[in-house]
Amino acid sequence: METTKLDPYAALRYADFRFFLGTQFTYTVAVLIQEVVLGYYLYEVTGDPLALGLIGLFEAIPYLALALFGGHAADLFDKKNIARISILAMITISSLLMYGLHLYKGSDEGRYIIYAAVFLIGVARGFLGPAWSSIKAFLVDQQHYSNAASWASQFWQGGMITGPAVAGFLYAYLGLEYTLFVVIGLFVLSFLSASMIKAKSHVEKTSPVNLWQSLREGYHFVTGSRILIYAIALDMFSVLFGGVIAILPVFAKDILQVGPEGLGILRAAPGIGAVLTMFGTAFYPPTRKAWRNMLLAVLGFGLATLVFALSKNFYLSIAALFFTGAFDSISVVVRQTILQVLPPDEMRGRVNSINGIFVSCSNELGAFESGVAAKLLGTVPSVIFGASMTIVSIGIIYYKTRDLLGVNLLDRKR
Repeated sequence: METTKLDPYAALRYADFRFFLGTQFTYTVAVLIQEVVLGYYLYEVTGDPLALGLIGLFEAIPYLALALFGGHAADLFDKKNIARISILAMITISSLLMYGLHLYKGSDEGRYIIYAAVFLIGVARGFLGPAWSSIKAFLVDQQHYSNAASWASQFWQGGMITGPAVAGFLYAYLGLEYTLFVVIGLFVLSFLSASMIKAKSHVEKTSPVNLWQSLREGYHFVTGSRILIYAIALDMFSVLFGGVIAILPVFAKDILQVGPEGLGILRAAPGIGAVLTMFGTAFYPPTRKAWRNMLLAVLGFGLATLVFALSKNFYLSIAALFFTGAFDSISVVVRQTILQVLPPDEMRGRVNSINGIFVSCSNELGAFESGVAAKLLGTVPSVIFGASMTIVSIGIIYYKTRDLLGVNLLDRKR
């Protein structure tokens, strides 16, 4: 039994989990390519960093509005089918986006078409996110949850590397429309891979389900677990204030002057750091003294972000972004393990939807915050401010959670 627990490839021995990883990788690559080229195109057309922030805002609004209902649906219906329908919707939206930009590229109408498409993608993500993030627990045995979290995070980060790395080159050599065609093809592959998952991914309800009571149960479960709510809050504050991804086009074009190819490298750097680190977590899980490791990792993320803000050298900037990904990956593995270990099967969708709301706040609303701060304070001062706020928030949370420093997720639930 002990040997099985320490097997670094344990989760990969499940066929359904391998299809999960294939879906996650192709979907992530598609989303990132689309995000990078749309962001660079908008900044190229407008020259306004706020235009980049608005992409995050238009995606966050529908996601935040629908995520709780998406979590309720994920607990009520088959998670795989919800994921397939959501990906199919993204294929349709991306196809309409490509056609719309073909007609109105370079005009104000083209900008509005992008915002509308991003908004509709946010609607689809409101249902896809809770279903997909909670399906992992149905694909592997419980003793392999930490290992599954490591591999899932590696493939997600692999997509985070591949998508941005190829996006800049696709945009430079194929143009916007043909790059979006590649995105649609990748979404199709993710749909086919998701369709290959055979495991049952929902729990039959034995009594009628009241929507509002269901949502309250999920909320009270999350707020009743200190390590869970503080893990979510820590991630939210660090990325909300410390994230720089949304305004990387400004650094690539105006500060470092490296163009779309350089932007692709900058966007890929955090993912490379994350994948290399996460490969190590498959062999040496950070779940022993999990909370201590998470606090140290987020502190490292904040310091690396500060170095990036001050850097004027392209290679130092790449290194700083590499370390933001490396440190962030440790906190991701810890948080994802918590999300698999703690919730009961019948509540996974709702718990993951609440986590998704906070993640969306940190990512999409963080992108909006980055755009607004860059507009008001200037690009570099806004990143320095965000990194400093991240470090301050870590100090406050550390003071409130010192009793959790010895928690071992492999041995106990909390």
